[in-house]
Amino acid sequence: MAAPSILFGKDIPGENLLVRGARVLDPGADVDGVMDVRIDAGTIAELGARLDPNAHRVVDGEGLVLAPAFVDPHVHLRTPGREDEETIASGTQAAAAGGYCAILAMPNTDPVVDSAAVLGSLVEAAASDAEIPVGFLAAISKGLEGTELTEMGALAEAGAAGFTDDGEPVATPGLMRRALQYGAVSGRPLALHCEETTLSRSGQMHEGAVSAELGFAGYPSVAESLMVERDLSLAAYEGRPVHLLHLSARESVEALRAARTAGVGATAEVTPHHLCLTDDALRSLDPNLKMNPPVRSTDDRAALLEGLRDGTIQAVATDHAPHARHEKDVPFEAAPFGVTGLETAFAALYTYLVEPGLLRLEALLQRMSAGPAAAYGLPVPRIAVGERANLVLLDTRAGWRVDEGVFRSRSANSWLLGRHLTGKVRMTVAAGRTVFEA
Repeated sequence: MAAPSILFGKDIPGENLLVRGARVLDPGADVDGVMDVRIDAGTIAELGARLDPNAHRVVDGEGLVLAPAFVDPHVHLRTPGREDEETIASGTQAAAAGGYCAILAMPNTDPVVDSAAVLGSLVEAAASDAEIPVGFLAAISKGLEGTELTEMGALAEAGAAGFTDDGEPVATPGLMRRALQYGAVSGRPLALHCEETTLSRSGQMHEGAVSAELGFAGYPSVAESLMVERDLSLAAYEGRPVHLLHLSARESVEALRAARTAGVGATAEVTPHHLCLTDDALRSLDPNLKMNPPVRSTDDRAALLEGLRDGTIQAVATDHAPHARHEKDVPFEAAPFGVTGLETAFAALYTYLVEPGLLRLEALLQRMSAGPAAAYGLPVPRIAVGERANLVLLDTRAGWRVDEGVFRSRSANSWLLGRHLTGKVRMTVAAGRTVFEA
């Protein structure tokens, strides 16, 4: 079965555009230099110095970085069922503002995306509402209940980009094994939420000194790593690739590194909040810091960062999880898990990792674009002649304050509210047309 195509319904011709004098940086294409980039009808036509604009619209890129646009493999659009929190339109507008040229949406909606009928309705809605290309993952098990597999073949034929029970683990090893076997037939990757719920049950935050001090039930790191090890073992036995969602623990990174060394075809993602925060931040009792899996210890954060640096973890994903204001405006222990992230991911990671010298800009760009695209077999954004234009223009010197008023998302449950960041998206080009311009 052929690889999935990202769905993009707005049939708008590509633009004629010239970006003048930016630092063009595409690590995967070995491009790094100050130059012009000319786009003809949405396709990159020429890279060079002092290019003739040919009557194209000219964008001044002096002092800015032009890079491949980002791909987010883990977004909750809340459609169908909770359009008050997010819609395909608002979520893809937020993604465009964050520098993304493509996103993948999770299936834990109401109803769950576990049938071709539900998936088909989303594909149809995206055809009219999406601002950028968007793909949809379907559920591994019916109703996310972990008892019966979905019709993976039919869902793949209907356009599913992959399969996941995100929000719930596939609890029984037997069902997980069958999912790997059927996944081979569908040709789509399995994306796994690794959590042993008998260990994490009632946990509000990372189990450690801070949870003990605050008096909250702890969610131990072994609740994640135990399932990571199980799923990697099953993947090795079946000879099938898997993608591990939102890793948070040192032991998980170590298990993934060992599996990859042994030849298991496993990929993984990590979120900005897990890379930037530790459980010490939860002393504020801010419900916007409550997420699943929870942010963990300084040691865990260091392991995640090292895994991102050395390529053990190849993708950054936001796990953008919008919630209505009244849901988060409650005491910490009563709040739902989840934070937004599409519009702040690059700036957060640039501020917390690149500026302090913890991660090179080139590595960050690779993990936000080529890495996640490759994990799902999607086209990798490239800055090269003949490639469709999927570009982001970044101002790495611009400072800004994160306020609710800047968000295009319908929800504002960001862990960054009130904080000052460096790094701003000035323009996003997706599938050959400008979808955001500051």
